[in-house]
Amino acid sequence: MPNALIFGLGYSAGHIARAWQDAGWTVQSTGRTGTMAFDNAPAVRSAIKSASHILSSVPPDRSGRDPVLAEYGRDIAASQAQWIGYLSSTGVYGDTGGAWVDESARIGSGRRSARAQADLDWQALSNLTRVFRLPGIYGPGRSPFDRLRSDQAQRIDAPGQVFSRIHVADIVSAVMASLDAPAGVYNIADNCPAPQHEVIAHAAILVGMPVPPLQSLETADLSDMARAFYSENRRVANGKAKRVMGWMPAFPDYRSGLEDIFREA
Repeated sequence: MPNALIFGLGYSAGHIARAWQDAGWTVQSTGRTGTMAFDNAPAVRSAIKSASHILSSVPPDRSGRDPVLAEYGRDIAASQAQWIGYLSSTGVYGDTGGAWVDESARIGSGRRSARAQADLDWQALSNLTRVFRLPGIYGPGRSPFDRLRSDQAQRIDAPGQVFSRIHVADIVSAVMASLDAPAGVYNIADNCPAPQHEVIAHAAILVGMPVPPLQSLETADLSDMARAFYSENRRVANGKAKRVMGWMPAFPDYRSGLEDIFREA
């Protein structure tokens, strides 16, 4: 059976790990809940040598460097792995003024310049690499329901601004679909970009809570990171993943995704 190594066992990678384990795979990982420490070089290099599949979900660090490539890039490139994956971000496209963007678009012009460079570096590492560009990720335990219950949900009135999203289960299914698909770059997003305030309102209605009032970006109490989120506006096209991998999102819009989370809670 396959033997996988995951760098960075976070939210999305954790769901992928469970899917692989459910399929009978052996999965080793780094991260706080992983099976080994990232800086335990002998153990990590041994895992790289034995891995049939290698996935990284580790973003660039504060200096802009990809720690996985910096420490273990040569080992991964020289490994016998038959599949290499990297969880990137659609933030690499920067602002498109709300226009649709696909994998052929230039990257690196936005605030995610370090992520864009890591994206390119993973592509250059091996002709086996699948790069998954992901928009806003949500799912059980990480959704508007959690922000509503903790009284942290805000509805921002940003006219004309939309965001793409992806349910974590659809990330998993895309990774699984890629196992038998060509290497390359894939946008993994749902079909229906939508304003942030509509998503929060729908979640509030589902749980029977008051819909938070609309606030302007200027008056909302947002962190610098959250405020930067609103500096870009784009719609992410997912046609390549559908066409090449035969992937289809189980949750094609935020309504179906939120309703599933609500039912399963």
